[in-house]
Amino acid sequence: MSALVAVSGLVFTYFVIAMRFDLDEVARLPHGTVFFDRKGREIAVPGGGGRLATRADLPEFLVNALRAREDARFFEHHGVDVRGLMRATLRNLKDRDFTQGASTLSMQLARNVFQMRQKSLHRKFLEIALTLRIEARYTKDEILTHYLNRIYFGAGADGISQAAETYFGKPVRELNDGQCALVVGIIRGPHIFSPFRNLNAALEQRDQTLDRLVAMGLIDQKRRDAVAAEPIGLAKDDRSDTQTSYALQAVRRELDRILGDAEIAAGGLRVATTLDAAWQERLETDLNHAVEQLEREKSWPHPLPSRHEAGSDPSYLQYAAVTTETGSGAVLALIGGRNFQHSRFDRTRSSRDLGSAFEPFVAAAASERGGLVLPGKPVQTGRQIGAAEVERLARRCGLDGPFLQTEDLFRGSVAATPMEMAVGLATLGNKGKRPKPFFIREIRDAKGELIYTVKSSLVQALSAEAAVDATSVLKRSDGTRTFTGATGSECDAWTLRLGPGGATAIWIGFDKLKPIAREPRLKALLDEFVERLGND
Repeated sequence: MSALVAVSGLVFTYFVIAMRFDLDEVARLPHGTVFFDRKGREIAVPGGGGRLATRADLPEFLVNALRAREDARFFEHHGVDVRGLMRATLRNLKDRDFTQGASTLSMQLARNVFQMRQKSLHRKFLEIALTLRIEARYTKDEILTHYLNRIYFGAGADGISQAAETYFGKPVRELNDGQCALVVGIIRGPHIFSPFRNLNAALEQRDQTLDRLVAMGLIDQKRRDAVAAEPIGLAKDDRSDTQTSYALQAVRRELDRILGDAEIAAGGLRVATTLDAAWQERLETDLNHAVEQLEREKSWPHPLPSRHEAGSDPSYLQYAAVTTETGSGAVLALIGGRNFQHSRFDRTRSSRDLGSAFEPFVAAAASERGGLVLPGKPVQTGRQIGAAEVERLARRCGLDGPFLQTEDLFRGSVAATPMEMAVGLATLGNKGKRPKPFFIREIRDAKGELIYTVKSSLVQALSAEAAVDATSVLKRSDGTRTFTGATGSECDAWTLRLGPGGATAIWIGFDKLKPIAREPRLKALLDEFVERLGND
């Protein structure tokens, strides 16, 4: 009798607690992630709304795949699968840990809506009480739809509608059976099972979902094999409309690395980035002006406004630029190409030949090893210590190569990305301390509580004296030092700019190797561009 009273008291207690929660929240979309630049100004993100799918939008194969993978008895239980819960409880008692959850779709919805993350008996009892209230308030179809509209599918896609557009470039109602199975397979690990990140893992999850459908008798083996053989129809990586620029794309990648999928899916995150929107706009405007000037001289084609009109292989002149804060590595600006809507490929991560732009690192290596720095004479400077030592010092500054092991290395026969060059230049401007680049300063949750703050990292790559000597090859103008140059093939042009607080590396060229202009004209154009930027 006393046990019954205790149980009744427990049930009543959690029923009262559950009554304090507003069930209208279940049907509302969570607040999306909001991004701010380093001065606190919000960065606009399109596509944050309009991601609600209706039950009529959901293909039946998608619904069956979800049941098969996440909650086989969804339409039979009343929110809590008693048999599954008892089985999980026995396993947890055996393991002396919360290794099994036995959460139904309704329980997962309750957890997501009311952000219950901690593992404890109190949370589980409250989750059950809230689940029973949700089941009493909403139909099964409504619960299913609300669940799919809320969960995070990776790659910046919140909800099933954004997932369909992001991964397959189509509305959810148009997904074929194989795409339905694949997107359901992503749910258990949006980060690790994203087909953009690991296609093989995503296909394995799709196949497991199809196997569960066979096991439940929802499809036969012949149908399973036919669905598995359907073309994937994967959209181009980073096609999602939740991206607005190369910089925000990079921020999204870093956010995925910092936080777990559940924390991102909870919504309401306020992400303070390192980006300086004003500097980014100024850098891009002046770069575009310089490139358009050259295009007019050469009668070259301009980029079209839409990637759909121009295709997937831009043939026009491109550029990429990165500015890092010299003392910390905070990325102040990132421009991965000429037209983000046309080509989402981030050229700041693509290696290109350096040519004469490698000279500052030859100088740094020579000075570090006691040699003389001879501005304008990189071959004579490098000969004093040899190619192996130059490579070793360049790698310590953040350049990964590949490097030639001949004197051609001193002439710039080495490749690097604009990001590597910005970090390397920052190392020279920071008295030899190499910073680690980052895009996010801090993250707060929906309640305003700080859940992440960056810890900047500096590594002493070379002596302060060598770093100062290396900058002697840069042209000085008040507080700014610059270097402009091109490769011998005239296919790649570089500008290095070391300002009072930031290190900027800029590359100009075609995606497919093609001469830009004769070096004297190209250098004059870059010098004009640097002059317009001024000394900020």
